[in-house]
Amino acid sequence: MEPHDHPALRLFEELLVPSPSGREWDLADVVRKHLAALGYDYRTDGAGNILVHISGQNLDGPLVCLAAHMDEIGMVVRFIEPDGNLRVGRSGGLLPWKLGEGPVVVLGDHETVTGILSMGSTHTAGNGDRTITWDDCRILTGLTPEGLKTAGVRAGTYALPERARRGPVVFGDPADPLVGAWTFDDRIGVVTLLRLLERMKNGAIRPVMPLLVAFTVSEEVGGHGAKVLVRQEEPEVFIAVDGSPIPPETRLALDGRPGIWAKDSKAPYDPRLIRAFTEAAQSAGTELQPVVFDSAASDASLVAYGAGVPRIACVGHVRENSHGYEVIRLSVLDHLLDTLENFVRNWPGTP
Repeated sequence: MEPHDHPALRLFEELLVPSPSGREWDLADVVRKHLAALGYDYRTDGAGNILVHISGQNLDGPLVCLAAHMDEIGMVVRFIEPDGNLRVGRSGGLLPWKLGEGPVVVLGDHETVTGILSMGSTHTAGNGDRTITWDDCRILTGLTPEGLKTAGVRAGTYALPERARRGPVVFGDPADPLVGAWTFDDRIGVVTLLRLLERMKNGAIRPVMPLLVAFTVSEEVGGHGAKVLVRQEEPEVFIAVDGSPIPPETRLALDGRPGIWAKDSKAPYDPRLIRAFTEAAQSAGTELQPVVFDSAASDASLVAYGAGVPRIACVGHVRENSHGYEVIRLSVLDHLLDTLENFVRNWPGTP
């Protein structure tokens, strides 16, 4: 199988539709299409989370939630200038130097507008060493304020890099390639959970514990969707399936091994779940990379910090260039899937 034919990448490309925080409905439609094709019953709650309940062999066991967030980082319009250019800021953890100049789409209420993200001229004294901030950024639209109003562009409208800039790009050793894209966070988590549901359906796999597979909204802006979910569904165990960035203080490697979080800026993770996932990975023929983050959080730690979920974990792909043109090792996708399958098949729910 050629790398571009990998089933995870084919599914990832389907998911490369606009999905900024609070406006995830395009991606949610793709998720629902796949769930229906697999024959799963699902529901969408008031926040926009998509929920799939699967009964466990132990009907009295703790409810385990596996969650991947559907939203992505982006830009948001702050105001429209008299010449029709847009002043923008960030949605989620996006920094302007991660973007560079180039084509973007502005997601108006009525029409999508193409523009160019601009950071100004370099022909200015002292410009070479200056740090770019959002105050330096604007989107050139070529439209008048009235034309933008007709398209439904306003303060609060989202903008994202244009689809042709997003990838994915497969490169490196063909036998063990890397993959780059804008961005994997957290479409790869969504891909992994859809593949897990497909594998469970095709293999008639029934989890030991009652299972809730969730596709959540607004993780990048505080975990709003996950907080609504835990208040309504009351899972005892919440596991975020999300990526592990590689800041300098970590020793993570792009070698195909998934990462598992031990602590982040919001909360510590359950050592017993870390051990259970470590054993699941070993049984699946791989191993996990434990990591501590000083400046990161996940849906799991956000709900533990804000809603008191008893037990949390976060496991997922390791990625370079986080919140930018991210890079993963292609093999991590299957290793992560195998680990999750082994966990849901075998974890007995013990404290």
